[in-house]
Amino acid sequence: MGTARWPEGTARVLLPQVDSTNAEAFRRAPQLAGPAWILAAEQSSGRGRRARPWSSPPGNAYATLVMHLQDTPAQIALRSFVAALALHDALSSVMKTPQGLSLKWPNDVLLNGGKVAGILLECQSAGQGRQTLAIGIGVNLIAHPPLSEVEPGATPPVSVLSESGMRVSPEAFLTPLAAAFAAWEARFATEGFAPIRSAWLMQAARLGEPIRARTGTQERHGVFESIDADGNLVLRTPQATLAIPAAEVFF
Repeated sequence: MGTARWPEGTARVLLPQVDSTNAEAFRRAPQLAGPAWILAAEQSSGRGRRARPWSSPPGNAYATLVMHLQDTPAQIALRSFVAALALHDALSSVMKTPQGLSLKWPNDVLLNGGKVAGILLECQSAGQGRQTLAIGIGVNLIAHPPLSEVEPGATPPVSVLSESGMRVSPEAFLTPLAAAFAAWEARFATEGFAPIRSAWLMQAARLGEPIRARTGTQERHGVFESIDADGNLVLRTPQATLAIPAAEVFF
């Protein structure tokens, strides 16, 4: 990717502080004519998947893309893969190399095996068949939570600074992220999920290796075979090959 340009027709909102960029996205959504990126220097109530708190020290990137869609819930959910590819491209761009980057199903980005970024999709009905989608993205640019805050067995957190020595500002990161998302979203709109799936699998962490997939209280052990045409995790266990729509994955 060369010098990234801000995507045409997409608004940009920069805020000093907010409770959560996803919450702010839904507050602003009714007034938005098109997509908008919201970036906050700090979040007071950032959250990750399953309503877990998301550590939000200054200097990291806290951004949400809000967009109005008329897609099915299944199509909307596939935007997590679009966002993961955009994050991969943006991180490659700012670090000048894709080396060490991989994608962890369903919605994390890894750097040298540690979690450097996470994605949270939230959706609300906007009436008349339209949905408002907020794609929340947190990137550990300069800091990461201590290991003591991480669930045992979960992927340890890292930052761009700790792993590459590069210091990138949130504002500088937002433009390549927005540009990369716009490019992948355009491809998704014209070609469907197939090219997104192929590109994601090329960067997938632990593909073909044993993993654990936990859903609620059930944990399954098997080999991570693929993702299917609906974005489900394909897990080969000794008993059967399963398509799992949602789970926590442990390596």
